[in-house]
Amino acid sequence: MTRRRGTHWRDACYRIGRSTTGLGLFATAPIRRGAFIVEYSGERIPTRDARARERTFRARYMFEINSRWTVDGSPRTNVGRYANHSCRPNAESALRRGKVILRALRAIEPGEEITYDYGEEYFELFIKPKGCRCTKCTEAVTMREAKKRRAQATARPARPAARDLRRSRGAPSNTSAPSDRRRR
Repeated sequence: MTRRRGTHWRDACYRIGRSTTGLGLFATAPIRRGAFIVEYSGERIPTRDARARERTFRARYMFEINSRWTVDGSPRTNVGRYANHSCRPNAESALRRGKVILRALRAIEPGEEITYDYGEEYFELFIKPKGCRCTKCTEAVTMREAKKRRAQATARPARPAARDLRRSRGAPSNTSAPSDRRRR
């Protein structure tokens, strides 16, 4: 009997490591497009209970299967919980035989973080209030800030008004500091 890659932690094509958003899931070997990566596992609970846990305990690892059932992925043994959100993901979630799995949307290189889109509801509830910190969004913010700095650095200084130019050319002014000259 042959086992598929990623079905057991010893055979895994991923590792858990430090990410820009906390802990993340990283590829340790090349993962081909469409390949199974990991199962999002946990207790299957009614969706109404999951929503209550989200409201009262701010539970973040709930994966809604349908309007009736949700997977509570909060145990740390659920390796799928370490795959972070991205607005430009390289993996997707799918239901296969009643289980939630992550599979590659494109080829994933070793060392690359495994990410997927958490969905609109999760984004609005948990990510948007603090701001998205995925690679795509942080690169966009960095690019905007760099453009702004370049624009400020290359901007021409404001031209002084014509009346200010006359004063600076030695014309007497009644607002300037007193001089040594006597008035006659």
